[in-house]
Amino acid sequence: MSLDVLKFSNTVLIAPLIAVLSIWTVFWVEVQFSVNLNEYGVYPRTVSGLKGIVFSPFIHGSVSHLYNNTIPLAVLMAFLFYFYQDVALRVLLFGTLVSGLLTWAIARPSYHIGASGVIYLLASFIFFKGIFAKNYRLVALSLIVVFIYGSMVWYIFPVKDGISWEGHLSGFATGLVFAFITKVRVPEVRKYDWEREDYREEDDPFLQHFDEDGNFIETSSEESEESEDQIEIKYHYRKSTEE
Repeated sequence: MSLDVLKFSNTVLIAPLIAVLSIWTVFWVEVQFSVNLNEYGVYPRTVSGLKGIVFSPFIHGSVSHLYNNTIPLAVLMAFLFYFYQDVALRVLLFGTLVSGLLTWAIARPSYHIGASGVIYLLASFIFFKGIFAKNYRLVALSLIVVFIYGSMVWYIFPVKDGISWEGHLSGFATGLVFAFITKVRVPEVRKYDWEREDYREEDDPFLQHFDEDGNFIETSSEESEESEDQIEIKYHYRKSTEE
């Protein structure tokens, strides 16, 4: 497998842009037309609350709530679509549905809104998939996610009132499961000839130019090749026709 697995595409920019524009547009509609769309959030264990599985990630209760979700959503989606472009759309769509359904099943009786569940889904998937893949590039990405967003793990517990820790927990658990069951292509680690198990120094053309003490030597075969490669130039003279 080649290193082309990690190849930049337009979706790396377009997907996060669409996501950010979507959540901000919905909030603008709420403010502009003085409507409250919270009833389209996830309301646990009710039939009408199932619609929130699809709509809740687009609804936010305040500007601060929206702002706090915007940057992590954009960054993590860009990571997902660059490093896992083959499965990115599947993880995003099905992961959102599964985490929303899990929130509907376990959460407190209240409207649960916001894209934070999706953010926890992406952060969890990217972190655990990098660890499971055991590829140094993907492991490095996992460490970056931990460094930037590692503190989010505390909010999968009920440590603060007014937040849907159940949505966070659902997204985190879904990301872990998807990281475990989703197969991805990983970049091949290139090995030089001397790193291979069947490498033999005596067969290396380069090392054959050196003796046991490391001194450069010229082989007779090389000299013969040079003589064969020499260009022979012949000059032919003819008499001038001028009088």
